[in-house]
Amino acid sequence: MKTQLSNVNAAKLCLLVFRNKKLNCVENVNPILDVMAGYGYYFDKISFVNFSDSKEIIRAVEDGKNNYENIIIYCPNEMENTLQSYIGKIYGAKFDAIGILHSGNSEVFMFYSDSGNRLRFSDVKKVLDNKYCTKFDKLYVKTVGAPSEKISEAIEKAKRICTDLDFNVYDKYGECCIEIVYSANTSKMVLDDVTREVTKTLNNYIYAMENISLAKRLFQILQLRRLKISVAESFTGGGLGNKLVNEPGISEVYFEGLNTYSNEAKTERLGVNELTLKQYGAVSEQTAYEMAEGLLRGGNCDICIATTGIAGPKSDNTLKPVGLIYIAVGLHDTVSVYKYNLKGDRDNVTNTAINLALFLAYKTLK
Repeated sequence: MKTQLSNVNAAKLCLLVFRNKKLNCVENVNPILDVMAGYGYYFDKISFVNFSDSKEIIRAVEDGKNNYENIIIYCPNEMENTLQSYIGKIYGAKFDAIGILHSGNSEVFMFYSDSGNRLRFSDVKKVLDNKYCTKFDKLYVKTVGAPSEKISEAIEKAKRICTDLDFNVYDKYGECCIEIVYSANTSKMVLDDVTREVTKTLNNYIYAMENISLAKRLFQILQLRRLKISVAESFTGGGLGNKLVNEPGISEVYFEGLNTYSNEAKTERLGVNELTLKQYGAVSEQTAYEMAEGLLRGGNCDICIATTGIAGPKSDNTLKPVGLIYIAVGLHDTVSVYKYNLKGDRDNVTNTAINLALFLAYKTLK
């Protein structure tokens, strides 16, 4: 989920998306919104235009010309000649070789929804920055498990310190990235105050103050401390290990990953007691604890993670609810087990648990 809280740039910007309504599809324009928001520019209006209806096309383009200083066109490549010819006539100007039309104080930028783009969003940024004499930069706050009300509280406190900021909030599977977009005119003292306030409010949930992945951050701290990690997974089915091995150079710190999905695997590979499984079940604090202990007994890792839970869509043959998960993080002298009741479908439960597991390991070593 993405949230944009905008007040940095007041430039009027319109997005016209040309599509075939008969196909009953809506192009995903989120990548356009994300890129432009990262540059500090936001759309005042987004219109979806039926490219087979000439009257609708005329209305949309004329509305854009009359009410917005800047228009981004997003259309199939096959519409290039028709649209450029029509737009050129009403603006009294021509598109250049990469797809930009300049007319007085107005600019039109043309992107293609299929292929053949010569124009880049960095070109749009350059034109708008020069036009409005602005320059933006970003600060990042990366969190896991932060409640939405806490994030809102942190943003509100920051806005009270400085109103000339944008906040782009990207939230997926419990991991949240807060982009703080600021202009070149914002003083370092103010930015320091903003950063201090945000970190104070979200301190328990922060893993980085830069644009870095959670797995990369854990990798870095393992490297720094020259430690080895192992993981044992049940319901996450190898997803946790996959996050780690996607990091180049991870072999330096990653000893092993076991996908102990069945009870037999937990017993044979990790030494989980059969009585534990019978008395408490595979999804239990006790089983998670013993899974982590089994990894540590091998003596080849310094820290370990174990996961067990019910991802859904149905529960097991117990009365335990879908979304119940246990994550164990173990060091040689202690094993801690964390219980969560997660919401959502199977994909959400599994991926949220993976992020929580990586974050808990990071917090244990921090």
